[in-house]
Amino acid sequence: MSADSPVVGIVGDGLDDLVARIERAGGRVQTGSVDTVLSDDTDVIVTAGETTTLSVARSRPTVPVVPVDAGRSLRSVPADAAAGVAESLLERNWATETHPVVGIERTGTVSDHAVMDITLVTAEAARISEFSVTASDTHIGQFRADGVVVSTPAGTPSYARRIGTPIAAPETSVVTVAPIAPFATDPDHWIVPDDCLEVTVERDDAVVTLAADGRSMDPVDPGEPVTLAVDGTVTVAVLAESRPRFPLR
Repeated sequence: MSADSPVVGIVGDGLDDLVARIERAGGRVQTGSVDTVLSDDTDVIVTAGETTTLSVARSRPTVPVVPVDAGRSLRSVPADAAAGVAESLLERNWATETHPVVGIERTGTVSDHAVMDITLVTAEAARISEFSVTASDTHIGQFRADGVVVSTPAGTPSYARRIGTPIAAPETSVVTVAPIAPFATDPDHWIVPDDCLEVTVERDDAVVTLAADGRSMDPVDPGEPVTLAVDGTVTVAVLAESRPRFPLR
């Protein structure tokens, strides 16, 4: 293996066969925690599972990421095909897709990031609140519902799709917005630019919690705007083994 072959970072469990194949081929591997691999001189990072993949992606690495067993949203490689990607990695044989990482701003400070979706939802079942949505300083909607979900293109094949939003293609610079269990029978859904979106809880009827990529955060106070805007990107390395984004049925 030539000296300029990439250093492959590995994060997560279940990739021992891939590590062994890379090393048998004379390649170089760096394993360890997210922080360890991100701080090392890696050229590409392989991540095992959705939780690990999203954690790495939210760190906005400067090198491509190869998700394994992380669903279709980020073109992941199936777990049983992971060992077979060693040659493609060492030969840098991949295409790329770039996905936005959304910064979540509260009280003037970016407090967290999301790669797939951000939800505001009432903490108690069968309780509704009222939400308003503004995109690029334009008021686009106000509705009563259990909550609201904002999804990036990577998130649209997941929960957002189950409540009726279309699947957005990557690199389109949009997010989708949809109410969760709306009070109205004919709710609107929106596709808006991803550069600046603001969601506000308009009533104090119920406690509303905020979640980013499924991770719970502090409740949102009535009248407190939650501002969402792209705050970096993550590049996904797409290999021959990666799942298609729009599979044939």
